[in-house]
Amino acid sequence: MTTSGHVRQRAIAADRAAYVLLGLAAAISAVTVGGLSWQLWVFAVAPDLPLLAGGGRGLRPGQLHPRAVPFYNATHHLAGPLVLTVLGAWSLGTTGGPSALVAGTAWLAHVAFDRAAGYRLRNRAGFRRS
Repeated sequence: MTTSGHVRQRAIAADRAAYVLLGLAAAISAVTVGGLSWQLWVFAVAPDLPLLAGGGRGLRPGQLHPRAVPFYNATHHLAGPLVLTVLGAWSLGTTGGPSALVAGTAWLAHVAFDRAAGYRLRNRAGFRRS
C-alpha cells in the first residue's frame, strides 16, 4: 500500500472512531434523559424505515432502489437529529423538551453508529457516496 493509502486508511479509522464516540455519547444521553421511553425506540429504529422501500429487482449488491434514496438520505443526514437535539436541549424546561431531546439524541446515535459502520448517504442511483 502506498503512503497515501496508509494516510487514507488512518483517516477512515479516525473518522469511524469519532462516530463511535458520538454515537455512544448520544445513546447515553438519550437513556439518561428519557430512560427506555418510546421516543428512544422509535427514533433509534425509524431512520431505517426507508430501507423497506429500497429493495427491488435488478439491483446490484449494495444498491438501494432509487425511489428510496431521498427518504434514506433525509433520515440519515446529520442535520435533522442535530436540530432536534438542540431544540430539545434548548426547551428542556418545557413540557416537550425532554421528549425532543431523547428523540434527537436517539436519532443522532443511530446515524452516528451507521457512519461508524461505514454506511454513508446514497447517490441518485442508490449506491453509497464515497
